[in-house]
Amino acid sequence: MTSVILVDDTTLSRDALAAQLRGQAWTGDVHTAADVAATVLLPHDPRSSVVLVHLGSVDGLQVLRAVRTALPDARVVAIAVPDDGDDALACAQTGVAGIVLRTGTLHDLEATVEGVARGETVCPPSVVGALVRHVFAEATHAREPADDGRLTSREREVLVLIEQGLTNKEIGRRLGIEVRTVKNHVHNVLEKLRVRHRSEAAARLRSARVPGLSTLVAAASRPGEVARS
Repeated sequence: MTSVILVDDTTLSRDALAAQLRGQAWTGDVHTAADVAATVLLPHDPRSSVVLVHLGSVDGLQVLRAVRTALPDARVVAIAVPDDGDDALACAQTGVAGIVLRTGTLHDLEATVEGVARGETVCPPSVVGALVRHVFAEATHAREPADDGRLTSREREVLVLIEQGLTNKEIGRRLGIEVRTVKNHVHNVLEKLRVRHRSEAAARLRSARVPGLSTLVAAASRPGEVARS
């Protein structure tokens, strides 16, 4: 049996899932936490326990990253991950041991936890496909001609945050703009870089083939030089 720590800031969903898990033959002790601070205080043995982080929490990805930082040896599984691909890729970039989509079942969670407990990395086929396409995009764009440099200052800021794995909501909060404005900037970035997906845009940035990349990154992180939408 595998002990479980469930991290979810919504009391109702946290208690409901914990109650279900306590009734399963494959689970040992089940502990719950509303945030990272409470998580690190719980008994945890990386050899016999798994940490489940609910992506439906407020700032779920940030919570996931914080858990990975606070418990670097923990086997962490991201659960209730949106099916759009971007969040799954962002989860994978944190180094999680497993991913269960929002459409996943209790059986999917069981299979994932059991696989992770055996030392495996477990992802749904759709996520594996997205990861393969992401790797292919990085390899492809490293060989393709660079962008013509028509990105605005704001679009370059958005591109840097996309590469960091932030969602539209997180980008909006970081830059102090509305989500619909972020979506417009993301659309423009993808169109100008001639790519179809956020992961491909991130690959362009990491390939260091975008003109003025070093100044782009520096300007995006330099205080007092944040462009306004």
